[in-house]
Amino acid sequence: MTSVGLYIVVPVVAAYAVRRRLLASGGEPALQALLARIQPLSLAALLATLVLLFAFQGGQILTQPLIIAVLAVPIMLQAYLTFGFAYWLNRVSGEAHCVAGPSALIGASNFFELAVTIAISLFGFESGAALVTVVGVLVEVPVMLSLVKIVNRSQVWYEQRNKLPERKVAAGE
Repeated sequence: MTSVGLYIVVPVVAAYAVRRRLLASGGEPALQALLARIQPLSLAALLATLVLLFAFQGGQILTQPLIIAVLAVPIMLQAYLTFGFAYWLNRVSGEAHCVAGPSALIGASNFFELAVTIAISLFGFESGAALVTVVGVLVEVPVMLSLVKIVNRSQVWYEQRNKLPERKVAAGE
């Protein structure tokens, strides 16, 4: 409970308070200026967290390859199957390729950055939960890159809707 309070509740409440105060005093421009200033810090914090996580879990990754495979295979299957189904469903429903690609990619994503944060805050860097998130990060990056390649290479196939009804895209959609 202490970890949840310190690492999840306190930052969310603080962010809400700062956002509300900035919007009340300086409006949207003040909020955007603050976000622009702290963006490099948030990226650095995420990278530092990943480096620490890999450092703490590196030994387990190297000494337990079977466990890593048992964790990685379902993550990969889930990503490819979810992507394939969503991409196909978008095509069947007549969505434009520029909508279908991102839609299927978002559906296949596992949002491991959030999982990493929660695993560390609740169970610590050296926990089994943290190990799973490390495997997730290791697997998700190359899987998502391969899915982007599939989207890009399949555009001609996707747009050949021989038996599919054409969907008219409204301006600005």
